[in-house]
Amino acid sequence: PAALADTPVDYEALRELGAIMGSGGLVVLDDTDCMVDVARYFLEFTQQESCGHCTFCRVGTRKLLDLLERLCAGKAARRDLDEIEMLATSVVQGSLCGLGKTAPNPVLTTLRYFRDEYEAHLEGRCPAGRCKSLIAYHVTRDCVGCTLCAQHCPVAAIEATPYQQHVIDAELCTRCDACRTTCPEKAITIVSPARPAKPTPQPHAA
Repeated sequence: PAALADTPVDYEALRELGAIMGSGGLVVLDDTDCMVDVARYFLEFTQQESCGHCTFCRVGTRKLLDLLERLCAGKAARRDLDEIEMLATSVVQGSLCGLGKTAPNPVLTTLRYFRDEYEAHLEGRCPAGRCKSLIAYHVTRDCVGCTLCAQHCPVAAIEATPYQQHVIDAELCTRCDACRTTCPEKAITIVSPARPAKPTPQPHAA
């Protein structure tokens, strides 16, 4: 978190915060990165690397990954958050090798420093706007009806009448972000939780 930005980049200092050095890389994240999804991403990698020799690592990381995927999909219950914390701690304590003992680190540290993001996912919200199941793309009244977004949409999910506020069909939208990055007026925003699938288009004010 920003409050710990002055932490020395050395093994001991980072270990005290629940992180480790050793991979030869440093990743800088900001508020557009979802901490729950980041934890899921790193756990997915370590789960695939598990040799399967011990149950805590083989089964524990798989179960942890399932729970994080439920969170990212907006399908988790509060008891799942308690189970994530308990299971992550058990995997650290019960695994036989360094991989298993450190695999839950991203989960435990994000829970420790960004618990509010986990709580938001329980409510069906992704504050960073990254978890596709929890977001929708919305065209604001800044839209000038130029149709560029519709021209770039790969799945024809945008109802675009020239000179009227366009509408994105959330059921067809794949959240590819092409429309938002194309819009010259920056009139497309990401909202979470998702809004109704098909809002009513509004005429563009001259």
